[in-house]
Amino acid sequence: MTATTTPPAPAPHAAPAVGTWTLTWHGVRTVAALELRQRVRSSRWKAALIVWFVVVGAITLLAGGVLTLFDDSAATTDEAGAVLFVVVTALVLGLGLLVTPTLASTAVNGDRAAGTLATLQVTLLSPAEIAAGKLLAAWVSACAFLVVSLPFFVIALLMGGVPVATLPRVVLLIALLLAAVCGMGLGWSTLAARPAGSTVLTFVTVAALTVFTPIFFGLTYPFLSSVQQVQVYGVPDSYWEEMDEGDSAAMDDPVCELSVEERSVAHTEWTWWLLAINPFAVVADGAVPASAATDEYSPAQVVGVATQTLRDLRLGGPEVLDECWGEQETLAAVPARDAAGPVWPLGLGVNLLLGAAGFLVAVRRLRTPQRTLPRGTRVA
Repeated sequence: MTATTTPPAPAPHAAPAVGTWTLTWHGVRTVAALELRQRVRSSRWKAALIVWFVVVGAITLLAGGVLTLFDDSAATTDEAGAVLFVVVTALVLGLGLLVTPTLASTAVNGDRAAGTLATLQVTLLSPAEIAAGKLLAAWVSACAFLVVSLPFFVIALLMGGVPVATLPRVVLLIALLLAAVCGMGLGWSTLAARPAGSTVLTFVTVAALTVFTPIFFGLTYPFLSSVQQVQVYGVPDSYWEEMDEGDSAAMDDPVCELSVEERSVAHTEWTWWLLAINPFAVVADGAVPASAATDEYSPAQVVGVATQTLRDLRLGGPEVLDECWGEQETLAAVPARDAAGPVWPLGLGVNLLLGAAGFLVAVRRLRTPQRTLPRGTRVA
């Protein structure tokens, strides 16, 4: 009798090791698709898109109507196109900064409260893939509002006064800023136990960048100002003394002279970055064009002057103060200042770093097992 032996069954393949920072496109796409399906099925998100389109469209039409009311030829002038483009850009960016925090600030603690986060954490998805998928879904949702606004940007372009290349720059900068806000909201959603708390913290962060930065700059301005001996190119004191004495020779245009006097000098080169990190300053300095017309009181021209002033703040006070109001050439006595470069790269970089910090915090907080959890946090 011959004994038969059964070959041993092959050992099952061991699941690949998944680390905290393991990142694959398949995992990110899976999480993002789950998040986007939930948003698409929600009627509130669709209603928000419709309301967004109506609000932006109504304000754009009202702005165009106001321009036509004050100038019958506004619909065909380059001035109106530049003004309308500035209005639409500020409106879309402002509303985007208000809507985006609600899209990412409940991504993690909202799922934890619903009991669906643990289901993702026990799969082969890494914490980095879960965080990246949720971040991508929130950013795509935010960009959907930006896409809905594109027709109104096109209307402003068709009115003239704005280079066509400006549109992609504006859209790209706004999209990157919205991505940064999504990263901040994602980080807060892992730190706060309740969705309401993370939403408030995200709004406070956005308010700090948009509202508090100019306030802080204004509050610190007096402390940065001091009285110093500086060179001043202006009308000499002798001219005013002759004017008081009634000398007829003083009636002629004065001849400016260079002198050393005491003036209040503000060292804005220490705090200019407070304004540079403002999202509105980033878009204005990086993309919004100056007005095509010469009207110095138009909104588009005001934006151009404001961005140039912001660039000059990096240089601090000038070496020679130009206080010569006479009709004479001042270039020989007042040296030209070095051209201040754009400030938007720094502002955009700071915003993106804050968003990246939120993403890193989210990845670390999504690791399992967690040693400590906030009181009252649902585990599964």
